[in-house]
Amino acid sequence: MLENEIWGNSIQNWIISILIIVAAIVLVKLISLLSKKVLKPLTDRTKNHLDDIIFYSLEPPIKFAIILLGIWIAIHRLVYPDSFVKVVDNIYRILIVLDITWVFARLFGGLLQVYWGHRDGQNNKMLPIIKRTMLVVVWIIGLVMALSNVGVNISALLGTLGIGGIAFALAAQDTVKNVFGAFTLLTDKPFNIGDTIRFDNFEGTVVDIGIRSTRIMNYDKRIITFPNYKITDSSIINISSEPMRRVVLNLGLTYDTTAEKMKEALELLKAIPKRVENVSSNPADVVAVFTEYSDSALVIMYIYFIEKQGDILG
Repeated sequence: MLENEIWGNSIQNWIISILIIVAAIVLVKLISLLSKKVLKPLTDRTKNHLDDIIFYSLEPPIKFAIILLGIWIAIHRLVYPDSFVKVVDNIYRILIVLDITWVFARLFGGLLQVYWGHRDGQNNKMLPIIKRTMLVVVWIIGLVMALSNVGVNISALLGTLGIGGIAFALAAQDTVKNVFGAFTLLTDKPFNIGDTIRFDNFEGTVVDIGIRSTRIMNYDKRIITFPNYKITDSSIINISSEPMRRVVLNLGLTYDTTAEKMKEALELLKAIPKRVENVSSNPADVVAVFTEYSDSALVIMYIYFIEKQGDILG
């Protein structure tokens, strides 16, 4: 009975091939159990993060490679047309190269996560950008090597994809500009999260700097989202980096105010900073002058400077 043939192969050979695949799956399960019960606790005990990264990087690709090997051995025990065997071998070569690429992608990603992730919060914001860029580069290299490994003419393929690549680049140019804008903001650091900035006649406090956009809260407590490239293309004034901030107020007095009362009001305004914390009391930093007769009041322009850590009035 075992000698009977199905699709040109004996039942015995079919059973052996199936058992080989099952054995590969069982081996993967045993490796998972060994990793969970033995290897993972061992790496957790060490202070060095390198062994954790290597363990994290190798385990899934090794399991995948074992399954691939089991399937490849099982298939090659059977008799197939040469054309089918060639297709299977090419697929196997591609998958092996991609599996190795997977190892490098996980290894580089783990190294970045551990060693870059310990930086301060602002530098850490660059991690997703760098990690995604690195993964794209690694997988592109791996895919090119995989296709080249099965005889694909890479130069001709790139030429064919050239027009499509141009169209894609045009469609994605805003996204690319935003990503580079984020990279600029996080490396040049014209401002940090929590800083008050002004650009394009807009003023507010930076809440978050993302890959595509930056969120800023205005003085009405509304959060507004700006594309990164619009910020980097503008002249930015970092108000929080200034040692002091100027406050300009226009105050009105009724028309029945006498000259003596006006003079008294001006002197009173000039004296206020001397009694208030975080406000410059330097006479050169305090201005109180009568400026105009408005329709309903006598207008005084009042200028003073508050220190960076002080409350903003007005």
